[in-house]
Amino acid sequence: MKAPRKQNTAHALSVVAAALAAAASAGGLLLPGLYRDNAFYTTAWLGNDIITLAVAVPVLVAALYYAQKGSQRAKLLWMGTMTYLLYNYAFYLFGAAFNKFFPLYVALFALSLYALVSGISNMHIRDISGHFSKTTPVRWISLYLFCISIPLAVVEGGQYVRFIFSGTLPEIPHLIMVLDLSVVVPNSALAGILLWQRRNWGFLLSALMLVKASLYGLVLMTSTTLIAVKGLGPWDPLMPFYTFVTVGGLLSLTVFLKSISSHSSKN
Repeated sequence: MKAPRKQNTAHALSVVAAALAAAASAGGLLLPGLYRDNAFYTTAWLGNDIITLAVAVPVLVAALYYAQKGSQRAKLLWMGTMTYLLYNYAFYLFGAAFNKFFPLYVALFALSLYALVSGISNMHIRDISGHFSKTTPVRWISLYLFCISIPLAVVEGGQYVRFIFSGTLPEIPHLIMVLDLSVVVPNSALAGILLWQRRNWGFLLSALMLVKASLYGLVLMTSTTLIAVKGLGPWDPLMPFYTFVTVGGLLSLTVFLKSISSHSSKN
């Protein structure tokens, strides 16, 4: 009886998180003066709110619905979307200028974390790989994950090394480096390694990072476009990388989820 209770706990936490994410992103778009950052960062938050409200929340709601019906694809999509919310609202909680939605950011960060822990602890990790077809292109998907982690590690790690030797502060904001080097780089690399070996944890971790990459890639593309269109800065030279992350993530995720069978291939 413990597993169903854990499942229900993760589901309930995720439902609340979906509602709060919808409220937080809608408020960001509709309430003038909510964000107290400068015009550049405020526009970036608005791009983020657009994707969260228009894409992430509907995906999460659909995943929650079908996960309750036993869909393996939906369960992975659900956990992946919660990974996005955790990563996303870490930026709001620790990076946005203090505003009236601060309690929402605290709640979203905590709910996403607790839902992930509860949801993953209820998954049958040993059986995950058995739901995937033997023809799943694990190596191609692994290479995509390496192509996310390695450039970030080189660029951001390189700026740290430059600081050590020259004292020049990194151009990349501190919080971005913190989350990239502690979350994106190690988890994408580990997912790629374990997936290449067809390990159970590789399939699960890859699902989380593919969903996160697809959604946050859309955020980066949207925010970058809004900033450029409003004349708040030049086109970000990293836009091709953001496009690669988004398109590669969506294609990899589609192929990945389509490779899942409703019944485990393991006896």
